[in-house]
Amino acid sequence: QGLRNHGNTCFMNAVVQCLSNTAPLAERLALGRYRARGARAEVTHRLAALVRALWTRDYTPQLSAEFKNIVSKHSSQFRGNAQHDALEFLLWLLDRMHEDLGAASPAQQSRGPPQVRLGGHSGGLARSDDAPHLFPRSSLTCPHCLKQSNTFDPFLCISLPIPLRQTRALNVTLVLQCERWRFVRVGLAVPLLGTVADLREMVAREGHIPPEQVTGARRGKNGTGQRDAEGAGTIPQVILAEVSPRGFLRSLSDPEALGVAGEAGPVYAFQPPPARRAGCPRSLPTSPAVPRPEGPRLLPSTARSSDCLHRAPGGRILLLLCNTAGTGPQLARFGPPLMLREERGVSWEQLQQSILAQLRGVLRGEVRPQGTGALFRIRLAGGAAPCTYLSPQDPRPLCHPAIDRALQLSGAGGPPHVKLTVEWDMSTKERLFGSLQEEVVQDAESVRQQQQAHGQQHSCTLDECFQLYTKEEQVQHPRA
Repeated sequence: QGLRNHGNTCFMNAVVQCLSNTAPLAERLALGRYRARGARAEVTHRLAALVRALWTRDYTPQLSAEFKNIVSKHSSQFRGNAQHDALEFLLWLLDRMHEDLGAASPAQQSRGPPQVRLGGHSGGLARSDDAPHLFPRSSLTCPHCLKQSNTFDPFLCISLPIPLRQTRALNVTLVLQCERWRFVRVGLAVPLLGTVADLREMVAREGHIPPEQVTGARRGKNGTGQRDAEGAGTIPQVILAEVSPRGFLRSLSDPEALGVAGEAGPVYAFQPPPARRAGCPRSLPTSPAVPRPEGPRLLPSTARSSDCLHRAPGGRILLLLCNTAGTGPQLARFGPPLMLREERGVSWEQLQQSILAQLRGVLRGEVRPQGTGALFRIRLAGGAAPCTYLSPQDPRPLCHPAIDRALQLSGAGGPPHVKLTVEWDMSTKERLFGSLQEEVVQDAESVRQQQQAHGQQHSCTLDECFQLYTKEEQVQHPRA
C-alpha cells in the first residue's frame, strides 16, 4: 500500500516502506513486541502505528502526516518541505529508535566489550540489548601461528557491495575450413577479466575444430610455427583478428585483456588450412549465400602454384589476405578473406597466380595466365611499417625483411602469420568481380541467446551481496 506525499516526503516514505517490508522488524513493530521508555518513544510509537496500518490496510493519510510531525518535532533538520537524502533519514531514524528503546548508543557500546547473543529475548527488537543494530565480527587469522583475533563493531547500517556481471557478449565470425569455406557468426559470453587466450580456447570449442587443428606450437628461428611434441594439444590453431569494412586492423595476442577485444572492429577467427605438401590448392568458395558464377574461369597456367613447388629456403608461411578496391574514403573490402600457405621462395607471378586460383570461385572475368603483369598491389597490413608494399620486380617478394618483421610482430598464441591487403583498382575489380561486396555471414542461434541474456538487467539476491561482503581475503606477508 502506498503512502501520501506530504510535500517532498518521498525520502521519508521510501524509508518507511523499506522498514515495513523488513519482516522481522515489521513484525515486532506491528505486534508491539518491543520495550520502550514510556512517553519518550514517540517516534517509535508513531512508526509502529504506521507500519501496523500498512499491514492491516487501515492506512489513512493522517497517520503519515502525524509521523512527519513527530519527526519534525524531534529533528529540526527534517522540518518544512525540503527534500532530504533517504539514507541520512534512515540513519537518523534508527538512531532515534535506539534511544527510544533505552539502549546505549553505538559509540558507548564500542567502548566496552559487546555482549553478542545468538538470539534476543522475547521483548527484544534486535540481537543485543533491544538495539536496532548489529555486531558484525571481523576475524583475522595469522597464517603462521594460526592465532585468531576477533573484533566486534556496532553498525546501524552496512553498505553491501552488489556483485557485478562477470561476462559480456562478444560476437565472433568463424572462418572455417570444410568442403566449402563457411562464415558463421557466433555469440560468446567472454569473461570481463579474461585474456585473448581464453577467447581462443572458446572459439576452438565453438567451432568444433578437429583435434589435429588444436596442437601445441612454438616458433622457430624463421618465425614459422612448428609442432612441439611436449606441448601438443595445448594451443588452439586459431588466428584472431579485428577486421573492418576497410580491411585488417590487427591480430589479437594471447596476453591481451579481453576488455578491448572487438572495440576497433568485428572479431574474426580463422582456422588455418592444413599444411599439405602435394596437390594444388583448392579454390576458395564463396560464402553460403553467394552462388558460383557461370562466367569465365581462370585459364590453365603452366606456372605452378606455390603449393605444387618443392620446398624453398625459409619454408612455408601462413598468409592472411583481404581484397580492397577504391582509394581514400571510397576504400572498401570486397569478397571473402583469404588464407593460404605459401613457400617463401615463390616469385611475384607465382604468388599472383596462387591468389587468383583461390579467388576462382568469385571471378567473372577472364584472366590470362601469362604476361598479365601485376593485376594488383600487395601491402603489408597491421604490425609492419606503414605503406610497405611488395614489389613485382622482387624475385622473392615473401623474403622481404618486412615479412620477417611481420612474423615477429604477429603476437603470441595461434600460428605465426602475415596479414596482406590486396589492392585492386576499381576498373579491374569491376571487370573481374563485378559488384561483389563483403562475404555473407550466417548468424548462429548463440548470437541471439547471448544478446538476450546480457541485455537483461543484472539482478542478485541479498545473500549474494552478504557473501561478497564477508568474502575471505588473504593478505600477502611482506618480504623482509
